[in-house]
Amino acid sequence: MLILGLNMFHADASAAIVADGEVIFAVAEERLNRHKHYGGFPALAVKACLDAAGAKITDVDHVAVGQDSDANLTKKVQYALANPAKILNFIHMRQRKEAMRDVRSLLSNALEIDASKMKFREHHLEHHIAHIASSYYCSPWERAAGFSYDGSGDFVSTMMARCEGTEIEILDRVFLPHSLGSFYTMICEFIGYKKYGDEGKVMGLAPYGKPTYCEEISKIVQRKNGSFQLDMKYFKPLGSNQGMQVLPDGTVRLARHFSDRMEKLFGEPREPYSEITQRDMDLAYAMQHCFEEVFFHLLRELHAKVPLPDLAMAGGCALNSVANGKLFKETPFQRTWIQPAAGDEGLAIGAALHTYHSVLKQPRRDFKASAYLGPEFSDSTIEAELKNTKLKYRRLDREMLIDTVADQMVDGNVVGWF
Repeated sequence: MLILGLNMFHADASAAIVADGEVIFAVAEERLNRHKHYGGFPALAVKACLDAAGAKITDVDHVAVGQDSDANLTKKVQYALANPAKILNFIHMRQRKEAMRDVRSLLSNALEIDASKMKFREHHLEHHIAHIASSYYCSPWERAAGFSYDGSGDFVSTMMARCEGTEIEILDRVFLPHSLGSFYTMICEFIGYKKYGDEGKVMGLAPYGKPTYCEEISKIVQRKNGSFQLDMKYFKPLGSNQGMQVLPDGTVRLARHFSDRMEKLFGEPREPYSEITQRDMDLAYAMQHCFEEVFFHLLRELHAKVPLPDLAMAGGCALNSVANGKLFKETPFQRTWIQPAAGDEGLAIGAALHTYHSVLKQPRRDFKASAYLGPEFSDSTIEAELKNTKLKYRRLDREMLIDTVADQMVDGNVVGWF
């Protein structure tokens, strides 16, 4: 049985192919078309998946998409009605997503094949369920707590679940506009990191700061009744897409997140590439500190609902390695399985595995997981390309290679690792 998983028309578009329950290939479109965080249709990734499986699209039995525009529809409508200025934006987004749902036509155009020849069944899975599935079904465990959090997906920012056997039971959701991902992005933008995906840089900036602004920043994101909420006075109205837009060419663009209130409290926002001041470092420190406080609070609540030692986690915020490093000290969990592709590129894997296990009721396979799921290149292929481009090169064994690269980094040089 072949299942093609897709993340499409969303940041980090990707594809994955699952054969009889095993992920045999997965790749983000950006790795093939060289457009960072590409958010269009992953045509090249689909072709690479089929080539890796030695299959044609006519051989695929199921196509699973890690997005469901019908999910949480009542909450979306309630939010739009409570914010009349956003209704038109909501309608436009709805129309755009409906146009994207014709998966057969999209694959037909990308692969130049008659749509009537494709036999697959189509499945759409809510964003955060796909995230949890991408981690839990790749884990070695038969039972675990499931957790996903990011900016937003299908009008949800955070999800808690109980995972057992082939099933994922949703226990709680945090709906927009409340989002730890949006909180993090807003501060990042204010201190001059305005591109989608810049959050990791600011996580690295945080330890250079001091706790000067922790009290002020803690007012923006507050724990409440086992969950959390944002004080929206600090944010510009973002709409149901939380300020992220995918342009027709697949480029992902962020709208301004912070309101004028931030400027009144902390002064002028930093311009990108300008000098980083102590204020910027201190804001990064406070942002990371408050993010961790809420994160650990949520995990303690999850453990109370699912008192197991094991935690399966994904979502873009699960890439916050600093918070992850403190998790065992701050929560009762004893082991974690964090999907290596925790961002939205991992949705393709989660959607495909959820279809195999939860929808089709197929048993879990023997544990075998790897992060090395993309294209492979032999030494001879690499050497031929180096000669073709007339680049100077040396061939080193592994131990010497690692020592040499470490020395380069100590000397302050930038290393590209292939």
